[in-house]
Amino acid sequence: MASPISANRAELLAIATSVANEKLIDKSIVIEAMEEAIQKAARARYGAENDIRAKLDPRTGDLRLWRVVEVVEEVEDYFKQVDLKAAQKLDKDAKLGDFIVDPLPPVDLGRIDAQSAKQVIFQKVRDAERERQYEEFKDRAGEMVTGVIKSVEFGHVIVNLGRAEGVIRRDQQIPREVARVGERVRALILKVERQNRGPQIFLSRAHPDFMKALFAQEVPEIYDGVITIQAAARDPGSRAKIGVISRDSSIDPVGACVGMKGSRVQAVVQEMQGEKIDIIPWSEDTATFVVNALQPATVSRVVIDEEESRIEVVVPDDQLSLAIGRRGQNVRLASQLTGSQIDIMTEAEASEKRQKEFAERSKMFEEELDVDETLSQLLVAEGFSELEEVAYIELAELATIEGFDEELAEELQSRAQEALDRREATYREERVALGVEDALAEMPHLTEQMLVTLGKAGIKTLDDLADLATDELIAKKRAEQRRRDGSAPARREREQDRGGVLGEYGLNEEQGNEIIMAARAHWFEDEPANEEAADADSSQ
Repeated sequence: MASPISANRAELLAIATSVANEKLIDKSIVIEAMEEAIQKAARARYGAENDIRAKLDPRTGDLRLWRVVEVVEEVEDYFKQVDLKAAQKLDKDAKLGDFIVDPLPPVDLGRIDAQSAKQVIFQKVRDAERERQYEEFKDRAGEMVTGVIKSVEFGHVIVNLGRAEGVIRRDQQIPREVARVGERVRALILKVERQNRGPQIFLSRAHPDFMKALFAQEVPEIYDGVITIQAAARDPGSRAKIGVISRDSSIDPVGACVGMKGSRVQAVVQEMQGEKIDIIPWSEDTATFVVNALQPATVSRVVIDEEESRIEVVVPDDQLSLAIGRRGQNVRLASQLTGSQIDIMTEAEASEKRQKEFAERSKMFEEELDVDETLSQLLVAEGFSELEEVAYIELAELATIEGFDEELAEELQSRAQEALDRREATYREERVALGVEDALAEMPHLTEQMLVTLGKAGIKTLDDLADLATDELIAKKRAEQRRRDGSAPARREREQDRGGVLGEYGLNEEQGNEIIMAARAHWFEDEPANEEAADADSSQ
């Protein structure tokens, strides 16, 4: 590019127009950059202390150069001030306090000044180009783009998107896919970040939304919104599952996604390097959707624990390996698809578990309520599993159990409440022995059993409790994964099992926040007293 300083007026405008068109930025930004470069070069020639301004006319190319000086009675700074007499030679109407223009003659700048001016212009144009790129892409997260692979650096693929560059990081690539420089590639815009070296456009070919976007391109019904992909899960390069639903009852969502002789789904599979895709009808009924998600395995029964966000699935013995899938892939993808942890067990295991739970609950009622085995088993058979359920159920409802009357119901409730009181007293003694402060017992939602758990974890004072984050207090622990669900190794399971101290008690986030804020209340009560003491010290 020719030097904008030594160029004539026509060349200056031609340079500005050329750069603006090449970089796709506003011509006024280039003109402004040229003015700034000329100002910098002129200060270097006339003195950096001068307040020098330059103005380049965008229509004619005329360049004006001047310095701004203040009119004062007595000059202290000869670079930025002028006395009244000298000022009135420049402007006859000048008066004290005015800022006037002192025209400067054009300067013949040398090679070094011209090079410095070029750097200023290049930097300004580069900044404007980066800002343009960020503004163009910042709201396009989730959009599919096509580009050309420019290079592969440390396993990350750099993609030329035309007006910008994007990067497909190693963890967002399809495993075993070979990236070749010069090849066209489709990817999903994952996110756009503004960074010092310019906007960073992160792309992905491994994200489930990339698969959704591919289906939207191949299936007109999805693009038009007639069919919706409600959920998607991927094991990139290996297998994927999508849950689809149709707003038009006459259109089969699965058939529309598969296409004639599988043409539509095959086009997506080819783009995803042979990744097998299970297309599943989505259902609002969680149990139905879980059964569909575990295809091709047959499911005997589904038990949903909404509070724990867990789903227990029972399958015939010969369907266990199919339901779990190779290395746990099928159940893992089904869990991602439903958003809940799925535990797979055979009918024999489920029966053994039920028998064990029945025996444990019967024995607990037998001991705590001091009743015979028949009565305790009857309570369990009626769906009771905890003492609290017996103690606080409506008396009339308890009395409706076959073989019960109101007198027996009252006696059972009384014994259940006494058993709970004994249990609470036992926990209170243990809590005191652990050294847990009584102040913690005044916190909302905390029972004596919870306080014992806190004490065993070393949380014994209000400050100990107040120092915790809500997640550290109540985050639920991941349930121990089953022996054959194909999930993480044992060591990793132990790491994942670390939850909040009170994670096993089912406290929700709102309750956790209340506990933490109540524990921190004394911090704020101390503040006024501390401020008064500080004020007293300062006055002395």
